[in-house]
Amino acid sequence: MKVLVVGGGGREHAICWKLAQSEKVDKIFCAPGNAGIAKVAECVAVGAEDIDGICGFAKENDIDLAVIGPEVPLAMGIVDELEAAGVKTFGPNKKCSQLEASKSFTKDFLVRHQIPTAGYKEFTDKQELLDAVGIFGYPMVLKADGLAAGKGVVIAENEADAKTVSYTH
Repeated sequence: MKVLVVGGGGREHAICWKLAQSEKVDKIFCAPGNAGIAKVAECVAVGAEDIDGICGFAKENDIDLAVIGPEVPLAMGIVDELEAAGVKTFGPNKKCSQLEASKSFTKDFLVRHQIPTAGYKEFTDKQELLDAVGIFGYPMVLKADGLAAGKGVVIAENEADAKTVSYTH
């Protein structure tokens, strides 16, 4: 089997490393990969967010399975595009990726389906947010909506902490 792993971080390195141990896998490509990944897979010069480039590479190289690591291409719909091109793909489609890509979508989903979750309120106005600081007590978790590369959460221990957070995204 020929496998294409999309991404170039530690997660993708671990995926390539484990795939290399499988007797069912003949060849691993990684786009774009990194120096560590190059020890277990062939890195290709296609960016993880270049969906057309990834799809073209997968078709040209008869990829049997694509594994998508990073959140951004998932949220952009890379799985939908690869599957439309006939490539079996591991990863959530664009619709399902909303659970990762949007905190407000996820919270609305959890409430709508009666899945336990912490109380929340969505703000688009900075002053309204500042006026509501502490409405759920402390510590208070503040999250930016959208993909923030693991950097979109602040835990404020008190009102002073909450009011010194930068509320731009």
